[in-house]
Amino acid sequence: MKMMLAAALHVQRRRCEPAMPQTAPAHPVKISKNDDEALARVFMGYTVSATVWLIFATFVGILLAYKFGAPEFGPGEWLTFGRLRPIHTNGTFYGWASIALVGLAYYVAARSSRTPLFSARLAWLGLWLFNIAAFVGTVALFLGYNAGDLEYREWPWPVRLIFLAALLVTAWNLLATVAQRSTDDIYLSNWYTMGGVLWTCIIAVVAILPWYQYGLGQVAVSGFYMHNAVGMWFTPLALGIFYYALPKLLSRPIYSYALGIFAFWTNLVFYPIIGAHHFLFSPLPWWLQTTAIVFSVAMLVPVLGGSANFLLTMRGSYGELRHSYPLMFIFVGVLGYLLGSTQGTFEAFRSLQAIWHLTNYTVGHSHLTMYGFVNFAIWGGVYALLPAATGKSPSQLGLALHFWMALVGVVIYVLSLSIGGTIQGLDWEHGLPFIQSVIDMQPFYVWRGVGGVLMFLSHLVFAWNIWGMTVGIRLRQTAPEQVAARGRTA
Repeated sequence: MKMMLAAALHVQRRRCEPAMPQTAPAHPVKISKNDDEALARVFMGYTVSATVWLIFATFVGILLAYKFGAPEFGPGEWLTFGRLRPIHTNGTFYGWASIALVGLAYYVAARSSRTPLFSARLAWLGLWLFNIAAFVGTVALFLGYNAGDLEYREWPWPVRLIFLAALLVTAWNLLATVAQRSTDDIYLSNWYTMGGVLWTCIIAVVAILPWYQYGLGQVAVSGFYMHNAVGMWFTPLALGIFYYALPKLLSRPIYSYALGIFAFWTNLVFYPIIGAHHFLFSPLPWWLQTTAIVFSVAMLVPVLGGSANFLLTMRGSYGELRHSYPLMFIFVGVLGYLLGSTQGTFEAFRSLQAIWHLTNYTVGHSHLTMYGFVNFAIWGGVYALLPAATGKSPSQLGLALHFWMALVGVVIYVLSLSIGGTIQGLDWEHGLPFIQSVIDMQPFYVWRGVGGVLMFLSHLVFAWNIWGMTVGIRLRQTAPEQVAARGRTA
C-alpha cells in the first residue's frame, strides 16, 4: 500500500512539474570546445561592459541624491538636474540593464537549446552598437543636446536609431540560435527573452516615428514607451533568467510550464496599454485612462501567476538560501517583482494617484521595480551562470558584501521615498504652500542618500566579483560555494 501511494504521489508530482530542457538532445548537435569558449567570451564581454555602465550611471545617481540634500552643490550647467537625471536613467536602462540582460539571454538560449550560439560575430556587433549608442547618447546629454521632455528617450533620434539597430541584431541572433535548437520544445526562458526582444523592436520603432508625436499624440506615445520599456523589455528578459537559473540552482524543474506560458501571454495582452495610467486627470481621453486602470488591475494575473510559479518551485528548499547567495539574489528579485508590480496596480487607481503622482513616492516605486526586481535578477543570473562559463567563482565574502549592502540600501531608499512622498502628496492635498512639502522632504532626502551610498558601494563590490569571475585566478570552492554552484552546469 505504501508503495502504491508513493507511486501515485510521484505521478501527480510529475504532472505538476514539467521537466526542464531535455538532458538528452532530440536532434544531436555537436558543440565543440571552441563553441563553448566563444559563448563564454560573449557572456563575459556583455557582463563586463554592463558593469562599467552600472558604476558610471549609479555614480551619477549619487551626485543627484547629494544635490537634493545640498542644492547649492555643483551649480554649473554640467551638474544641473536636467542633465544628470536623463544621463542616470538612460545609462542605467540602456547601458547597464539592457547589455547585462542580453548577455544572459544569449547564454540561456544556447545552453537551454543545446546548440552553439548562432553567430558570435553578430553578438559582438550588437555589443558594440549598444555601447556606441550609450556613449554617444551620454555625451549628447552632457552637452545639452536631447529630444526634449520625452522620458527615457531623451537621446537625440540618430542615437536611438543606433540602439534600434542593436536590438534588431540581437533579435536576429537570438531567434536564429533558438531556431537551430537540438531539442523538440522551446524552453520557457526563451519564450520570454525572444518575446521581450521582438516587442521592444516594435516599441522602439513606434517611439522614433515622428509624424504622430505632437500634442496629445506625443503624450500618449510617451506613456506607451516609458512603461513598455520596463514591462515589455526588462521584465520578460529578467523573468526568462528566473526560469532558467532558479531550476539550475535548485536542481529541480520549474513548478509549472503551463503556468509560465499563461503568465507570458496574459502579460502580453494586458501590459502594452497601461502606460496611459501615468497621465490620469490629463487631457487624454477619459476612456483611455480608465482602460489603463482596468488593465493595470488585470496585470495581477500574470504577476501573481509568475510569482507563484517561482515560489512554488522553491517550496521545501528555502533552507538552501543560507548557503547560496545566487539563490538569495533571485529570491529577493522574485519578491521585488511581486511587491513592485502589485504596488504599481494600486498606484493606478485615481484616488491614490491623486496623492502619490508627481511625488517622490513614484521614484521609490521605480527603484523597487528596476532595482529590487531587475537588478537582483541580473545579479542572481550572473552569479549562478557566469562561474559555469568561466570556471571561476567569486568569494563568499564578496557575495555577502554585495548582497547585504544592496538589499539594505534599496530598502532604506524605497522606504524613505515612499514615506516622504506620501507626506509630500498629503501636503499638496491639504493646500499647504509648496515650500512646506520641500521642507518636509529634507530628512527623507538624507536617508535617500544613505541608501544610495550603500547601493553604490555594493556595485563596486560587484565589479570586484566580476573581475574574479572573468580575469581573476580560479578559486578553490569551499563547501558552501559548492552548494551554491549545484546544478549550474548546463
